[in-house]
Amino acid sequence: MDGTVLVADDDRTIRTVLTQALTRAGCKVHATSSLVTLMRWVDEGKGDLVISDVIMPDGNGLEQLPLIAKARPGLPVIVISAQNTIMTAIQAAEADAYDYLPKPFDLPDLMKRAARALEVKRHASTPRARSERAEATSDLPLVGRTPAMQTLYRLVARVMNTALPVLITGESGTGKSLIARAVHDFSDRRSLPFVTASAGDLEGVDGPATVLAKAKGGSILFDEIGDFDATAQARIVRLLDTLGDNAPRIMATSQGNLGTLMEEGNFRDDLFYRLSGVTIAVPALRERVDDIPLLAEHFLAAVERDGAPLRRMSQGAMDMVRAYSWPGNVRQLENTVRRLVFTAAADEITRGEVDGVLGNQPAMEPLRGGAEGEKLSVSVARHLQRYFDLHGGTLPSPGLYNRILREVEAPLIEIALDATGGNQAKCADLLGINRNTLRKKITDLDIRVTRRRKLM
Repeated sequence: MDGTVLVADDDRTIRTVLTQALTRAGCKVHATSSLVTLMRWVDEGKGDLVISDVIMPDGNGLEQLPLIAKARPGLPVIVISAQNTIMTAIQAAEADAYDYLPKPFDLPDLMKRAARALEVKRHASTPRARSERAEATSDLPLVGRTPAMQTLYRLVARVMNTALPVLITGESGTGKSLIARAVHDFSDRRSLPFVTASAGDLEGVDGPATVLAKAKGGSILFDEIGDFDATAQARIVRLLDTLGDNAPRIMATSQGNLGTLMEEGNFRDDLFYRLSGVTIAVPALRERVDDIPLLAEHFLAAVERDGAPLRRMSQGAMDMVRAYSWPGNVRQLENTVRRLVFTAAADEITRGEVDGVLGNQPAMEPLRGGAEGEKLSVSVARHLQRYFDLHGGTLPSPGLYNRILREVEAPLIEIALDATGGNQAKCADLLGINRNTLRKKITDLDIRVTRRRKLM
């Protein structure tokens, strides 16, 4: 390994360990406990790689990333942090960190990533560098920066280190199992097993005990638990009743509405209440349209890492991908991108090639904006009709009424708060609701309120 590494961490032991390891590997090292010193070195042109902590005595390492990128474009930064939350990982990715590792980190793993970062720095102008840069951040289990996903990230960050059971709901293909994995991997149980248990795993006298033994205090996921029959549900209840000290974290996913299934007599109420400590609703891809280009680029890089040709999308192709409604959600998008990579005639995927692939898929319906001057009710009616049509003759999952109201209510309150400069009294008056009601909705919908002066 060859190059100069700038290390910034307020922990003397970590600075010493990294300095010794990097020096033995053949690097020159400058180590400091100050972000001010780090930025001075960067401005002076020193360093081929930065390894920085987040929480420092004189500032936040994540906040320095845009400054580093501006002063030294292409200088890779590896973020290390004891703030082991999914939000830290996402913030590091959004700030274009080359890589992120939670503390305590594995030293050989960090050295391997550092070597790769230095290699990318030397070949930053090659197309391969884009792929390797993408690989460095591909360890993140979720991709998305829209408000809907940020809300989800914040909820995951709040619950991951609790013992509460987690129920993850959402349409097929939205990535519910990835959310469960993220809850485990970013929690203090990450070094313990993550076990996905099927109905078959629970069969027999020793089935539940075997599942518990495999988990070893880690996490157990019951995937699509709404599909478990009455016998399997009863076994889960008995398993949960045996939990004692050092019990594993219990999680479940469901495409259907368990509350409705319970009311219909198809799901045990005692199991429902045991599972629904925290409910995480994963948005459909059509509800976070601005994430689609980011996801498409992510999948292009992932396919190339698997040995496929390096492809990019033309603007017309990306526009069509963004406009499509994706009834199969993220999983359908991934499969479509993979197909386009292998069927495209040239390095740049064209709009016609996207049209050719999507035209053969069911329920294709581009999302279009309403006509100028169109009434809100007409626009909403068109959207709802399209939503039903996308299901190809089958009904959407139960609970549609509350889902639709929530989708309308959240942006209405957010925009009203923005218009009133975050003044909740004015916002409540504008909306025509009680101030306490507004406060409750802000909490329930996890809306951030920022007070500022507003000239209106």
